[in-house]
Amino acid sequence: MNADIAPTTAPHPDPAQPTTPTRHFTIRLSATPRGARLARRLAAEQLHTWGWPYDTEANHIATLLVSELATNATLHGRVRGRDFRLRLTLHPEDATLRIELTDARPAHRPPTPGTLPPPSPDDDSGRGLLLVETLSTHWGTTCGDPYTKTVWCEVALE
Repeated sequence: MNADIAPTTAPHPDPAQPTTPTRHFTIRLSATPRGARLARRLAAEQLHTWGWPYDTEANHIATLLVSELATNATLHGRVRGRDFRLRLTLHPEDATLRIELTDARPAHRPPTPGTLPPPSPDDDSGRGLLLVETLSTHWGTTCGDPYTKTVWCEVALE
């Protein structure tokens, strides 16, 4: 398990105003159900550290989003021997959290936002991305290289 926590300073449009630090948390986890559970717990802890305590609605929503995306990464993005990466980016100036889950299966892309089919009432699964679409302000998929894809979403914490 590798963790990289690197706070950086985001540029501010007015040089007379102090800059607001953008905070990052990144970790690689095994693409297993255990890795998905750990992603959820680490996200809750990180949000608590950044000022959104465990018992807040913002922490609960963000943790649910991480859980859904991490579960999808383990179910649909798993390649034997390859991890998935969780990255959280907090933009304090507007209290926005960007959640990114990167897995090793770029060919297995989810439907695009706004085109998710409704699940059958008889299905026990298939509602994760509907939750992501409902609870986040934006979401989507990017492929930065031929070996990975990133499913991301953004959520307003306040």
